[in-house]
Amino acid sequence: MQDKPVVIGVAGGSGSGKTSVTRSICQRFSDKTILVIEQDYYYKDQSHLPLEERLNTNYDHPLAFDNDLLINHIQELMNNHSIEKPVYDYKIHTRSEEIIPVEPKEVIILEGILILEDPRLVDLMDIKVFVDTDADVRIIRRLLRDIKERGRTLDSVIDQYINNVRPMHLQFVEPTKRYADIIIPEGGKNHVAIDIMATKIAHILSENKAKQLQEKD
Repeated sequence: MQDKPVVIGVAGGSGSGKTSVTRSICQRFSDKTILVIEQDYYYKDQSHLPLEERLNTNYDHPLAFDNDLLINHIQELMNNHSIEKPVYDYKIHTRSEEIIPVEPKEVIILEGILILEDPRLVDLMDIKVFVDTDADVRIIRRLLRDIKERGRTLDSVIDQYINNVRPMHLQFVEPTKRYADIIIPEGGKNHVAIDIMATKIAHILSENKAKQLQEKD
């Protein structure tokens, strides 16, 4: 593959519907190879800390993420090089020993609550999206996810939301909306916004293909 990939950032609060937006994009470009990079995989390694300290990690703060590694990996993928994506284990609150080999694709989707917070990441994106969903819907979705998928208790999820998630959303996540090219209310159910995105993605892919043909000539 020689084309420069299209890089799309999908941001929004926890439980806003970022994954449904990403899924909708993938469905509209089933003829293209699409890679999804979740920011959640790039939490900092905490293996050097005792478990008691790891339990106090604020996962909704920008400093929780290893953006240096994420940026390096995106740049490698943009240069058509493979990467080894880390895996984060929420049960032990640090990175797993597992890694995921990842090959470059035609479309790269960066998905995460603070994907638009770091200007270095924003500069790599062709399209920037913010999924805007009411807080009551987001907390219900987060409750269901963390209890079913991450083995959390109801009390721990609520406590984390009140003490970390909500204040961090207001301080760090919500302000990144200003950097978005497209704001999508209610996530993947907003078919008009998804169609607009799909049109823009197709346009960029077409431009990249035309540039490649010109360079060959």
